[in-house]
Amino acid sequence: MTAPTAPGRPRRPSGDGPADRRARRSAVLAGGLAGALALAGALPGDPAAARGARSDPGAVGLLRAAADAARRVPYEGRRFLTTRNRGRAVTSRVAVSHTPGGGVRYRSGTTGEAYRADSAAGDTTGFTPATLTLLTRNYSVVRAADASVCGRSARVVEARRADGSPAGRFWIDRETGLMLHRELIDATGRPVIATGFTEISFTPAAEPVTLARPRGGPSRFPGSSADGPVENAGVQDTVSPWGEALDRTVLAGLRHRGWPVPEGLPGRLALYDARRESGGGALHLSYSDGLAAVSVFVQRGSLDERGLTGWQKTVRRGRTVFRRESLRHWAVSAGNGYVYTVVTDAPQSTAVAVAVSMPRDSAPFWTRLSRGARRLASKANPFD
Repeated sequence: MTAPTAPGRPRRPSGDGPADRRARRSAVLAGGLAGALALAGALPGDPAAARGARSDPGAVGLLRAAADAARRVPYEGRRFLTTRNRGRAVTSRVAVSHTPGGGVRYRSGTTGEAYRADSAAGDTTGFTPATLTLLTRNYSVVRAADASVCGRSARVVEARRADGSPAGRFWIDRETGLMLHRELIDATGRPVIATGFTEISFTPAAEPVTLARPRGGPSRFPGSSADGPVENAGVQDTVSPWGEALDRTVLAGLRHRGWPVPEGLPGRLALYDARRESGGGALHLSYSDGLAAVSVFVQRGSLDERGLTGWQKTVRRGRTVFRRESLRHWAVSAGNGYVYTVVTDAPQSTAVAVAVSMPRDSAPFWTRLSRGARRLASKANPFD
């Protein structure tokens, strides 16, 4: 049976009872990671007790193979991303085409065409080696009953907490090994992030079809093109402004010069990738626990509240944070002469908790909005 409320929702194995089906329908993305929960509940759950839990090598191997398949398997189709927060769902859809060696191209009716190199293809439909290491460190990875997605047979893998409840679920194509669908599940059992294919074929087309504006919220970061859809007259290629990954020696040098680069964040989020804007500008820090992913953009500067019209202002633990929800959840704070822009698919409470945790000075002086991090963050994912 296919639950009607989530785009591309995979079919579950037969034999589920009516109560289970009703529970799933009420939990599926009518709206993302549950906003009423505190950080420990907003993320898939504090995995502390699951650390060292035994994983099934076969299940881990399927995820590792999915990361490889994302780079080597040609395909074209349509993908979606749905996030949920406080009962509100936001869904974005893009057409996608992958040619091995040629990267991944996306097209939507709002942002034209975007591009992602093959070196980052694993971020799109599979795991990178770094995030898979974090997943097996924090969760027990096991096989679940097989199912189907997009009319294709799929092997299902679950990441489980110490109590045995699922924190993440992944559908992997039996034939190609490609990740077809994945969900992040909160502590109450609700899928709060879902992403995957609604259509797929393995003969990629040269020109993916143009899709409509994403439903349920703005498709780009607020403040870009006055929050409206960005309709391009021509095809726009997105070129990453970020350089190569920064190694530990470079990060140590940045920290020595005063740049805030935490190794870890609340919810056992660990730093697994760091890059710097071309020309030596902002930093893009990527954190994950293997399931939830958080980007933190760090720039020199301070904030001007006048530039945050439409944002919600909140004070947490004596710190001012501006937040705004769209397809992704944003939080902005400042301190020690730096502006921190947090972007995540996880609930708004996660974004705020991370913004609050960043280094701060004793008396913040809000003088200027650093728009650069917002501009750079808008390039971080083709769904925006």
